[in-house]
Parts: sequence; structure tokens; C-alpha cells
Amino acid sequence: MTHRKPLVEALTAFQQPLPISFHVPGHKNGELSGLPQAIRTALSYDLTEVTGLDDLHYPEEAIRDAQSLLAATYGADESFFLVNGSTVGNLAMIHAVCKEGDTVIVQRNSHKSVFHALELAKTRPVYVAPEWDDESLTAVGVAFADIAAAVTAYPEAKAVVLTYPNYYGMATAGLKETIALCHSKGIAVLVDEAHGAHFQIGEPYPASALALGADVVVHSAHKTLPAMTMGSFLHVKGNLVNAEKIKKYLRMLQSSSPSYLIMASLDDARAFVQNYTQPDMRHFEDKREQFVKGLKSIPKLGVFESDDPLKLMLRSEYNSGFQLKKELEKVGIHAELADPYQVLLILPLLKQPHSYPFAEVRSRIKEAVQALTQAPREAVIVKMPIQQNISVPEISYAQLDMEAREWISYTKAFGRISAGMVIPYPPGVPLIVPGEKWTMDKLEGLMDYLSTGAQIQGDLRLEEKLICVLPATN
Repeated sequence: MTHRKPLVEALTAFQQPLPISFHVPGHKNGELSGLPQAIRTALSYDLTEVTGLDDLHYPEEAIRDAQSLLAATYGADESFFLVNGSTVGNLAMIHAVCKEGDTVIVQRNSHKSVFHALELAKTRPVYVAPEWDDESLTAVGVAFADIAAAVTAYPEAKAVVLTYPNYYGMATAGLKETIALCHSKGIAVLVDEAHGAHFQIGEPYPASALALGADVVVHSAHKTLPAMTMGSFLHVKGNLVNAEKIKKYLRMLQSSSPSYLIMASLDDARAFVQNYTQPDMRHFEDKREQFVKGLKSIPKLGVFESDDPLKLMLRSEYNSGFQLKKELEKVGIHAELADPYQVLLILPLLKQPHSYPFAEVRSRIKEAVQALTQAPREAVIVKMPIQQNISVPEISYAQLDMEAREWISYTKAFGRISAGMVIPYPPGVPLIVPGEKWTMDKLEGLMDYLSTGAQIQGDLRLEEKLICVLPATN
């Protein structure tokens, strides 16, 4: 353990003599800002690459030391701060491994940023469908047998891209065996572990993909660790992925003016997880156990505990998750997301000095559930679109760029090739991606999501009931 925070220390030392700014940013240590005072105070640390504060893209001092401590904490060969979220990590790792035309085996319920990366790199994706879990009511990971079949069918694949855990904290069984199989074929395994930055703590949390042998792992430190929004990590381990190529693409894809506030929060988040102790764990487990027990005593409320102890799903019988989320917001409880079945809570990763108003939260949740049970009820039935275990798009990304597009009604889309993504968000997993064909199952899935009030992003005009497709072929 170490309590050092090199970048935090460098920022603090820089500000101690109250330096006068004749450099960017233009708010001049917050002096010219019209923001509320509570925000302006932080702006004195919103600095740039002045002497003593290092450079994210060519680190030699505090940032280099902070990233070295990050790599040591996670057992990586090299680790990097990301100031553009896990999105830029997913973009960089795929570009570093794959060139135009390369075959990439990818988990079909990956985040939209993975699909954006595949499209930008003009790869040839091979989709492997996830398994549906009837207990968590979510699409989880891909089966080992399906990855094995894909690797056998496409031995030329340069990478396998996986998501672990899913947004709800469900961890895929057999990931270690999947990674070992890919490595035996010389195929790199790239893992979007956005929701698992805290897995490094150890049991009762699932094992990190990095510990299981993955070559590149991306963490959204801001999701479960005390980092600022957009703050993420990228880790490289082993010799299948060239870390220099990762650096090259991070320089290209990340801002050339990275936020020192975000980077300082990443330095702090690393120290937080590195110094998380067994007494801290017992403190959190005690608080969590009391909270869950209290929730389970609320009539007509279902509580599902994920593989990740930080994730809880709340369900109200005969009501959608969207309805429950709306009632929770009326009493000041803001959940991470809702889906047709449930609401997802992300608990705080408490340490010994920390407290959280769990008793008050339980009381408010009870109030929301009682209000909900008095409201008109509706059945929640959403069909998961049937996906082939292994599939490829109808046309390539290169062909997509050449094709015209047209907007048509949902009702006329059967059999047409989608020109873009349609994404229930969150969790940000596309219902359809460019080059795939609209099947009846996918269209029914879209209608189901719309009927439950889900937020849909992508290439569609909801108010006009139109979606974007390629022209029909005779």
C-alpha cells in the first residue's frame, strides 16, 4: 500500500504560492468565472501543462509516477489515465490491434463505443450472441462454447472483444477458459470492464479480467470509484498487444488539453482502491447487509442481488422499471437506470469513515413502492430479440459508406438493412447495428421498448416513427 498521490501532490504544491496565470484556461484560476462559488473554488486546479505538472501524452514526472502506481495496483505492465471516458479506451485498444479488413470476434451486447470503434477501424466483425439470464433478467456474457465455435470458424481473427461484467454487475462464468483458448490461438482478448474498476479489491467481488489473463482492460473509474465523470483507466498486460500502439492512438484520440481535475481524481481513485482494507470491506458489508434486509422487508418490492455486491435490482410486480424509477425520483431517489423489468441501484463503495443515509433511503423507497401499487398497473412483457449464436453483418462497413440511405416507417422495415444503430440507452447496448438486417424479432423488440417508455438513441426519428435503412434491392 502507498498513500502517495503524485499528481494531486504536484497540483497542491503548484497552487501553494498562489501563482498568477498568464496561460490557458481563460477563466484564470476561476477569477473570471461566473459559476457558483462552490464550483469556482475547484477551478484554481483546472490547469494546463505548465512547469511541474507534466504532460499526459508524454509523461515524465508526476503523471508518469501516478500511472506507474496505477499499473502496480492492478498488476498491469502499463496503465494509462483516460480523460475521455472508457469510450476512448475502447477506441484505442481496437485501433491498436486491428487494421482495415481484419476479422474481430465481438460480444453482441457490447457498448455502443465498441461498435463505433469497429466501424471507424473498418474491421470485419463477427458477432457472438450473449446468453439470457432469467434471474437477473439481463443479457449476460457469451458462452465459452460459442466463442470456441467462432474462433474455429474464423481462425484469422485478430482479437476477441468482450464485455465483463454487464451493466448490472453480472459476471460471465468461464472467462478464464475463454481467454486461455484465445491465447492458444494467438488471438488478443480486449475487455470492456467499465463496471469493474473495484474488482481489484478481491472477494466478494468477481475476479478482474486482468487477473484472468486479458491483454487489454478498460475501466470506468468514475462508475464505482471516487473519480470524476469521464475519468477512466486502460491497462495492458502480456506481449500480444503493443503498448506503444496503445499510446499512439491515445495521443490521437484523447484531448490534447486534458483536464487536470479529472486526472487528479483518477490519481485519488487509484489510491482509494489500492488502500481499501479488510476493515473497510467489513464496514461496507455490514451497511449493505442491513440495507438489503430492510429493502426485502418492503411489501411488494423484489430485490435481486447481482454478482457484484455494489449492484442491486429493484422490482415492483406488474409495474415496469420505468414506472418504479419515476416514483423513486418523486421522493428524491435517483437510480442508475431502469429497464422494462427493474431499476438498477449502484451502491457507494464505503470505507470506515464514510456513512450513507441508508435508513432514510429505505423509507423513501417504501413510500415510492406504496404509491406505485396504488397506481394503475400494466403487465411487463418484453421479448428479447432472437440472435444467431454467431453472425456477421449483411454488408461491410466499407460498403455502408458507399450506400445511400432512406427513412422509412418501422412497419415497413422487415428485411431491410439498417444504416445505423438503434440503442436503448442506458445501458447503451444496440438493438441493431449498421449492416444488420431488421428481423421481426428485432422490430418487436423495438416496439416493446417504445411501449414501456424506454429512451432510444441512434438513427431513428421517434416522433415520425421512422428509421434509417439502406435502399431496397430488387
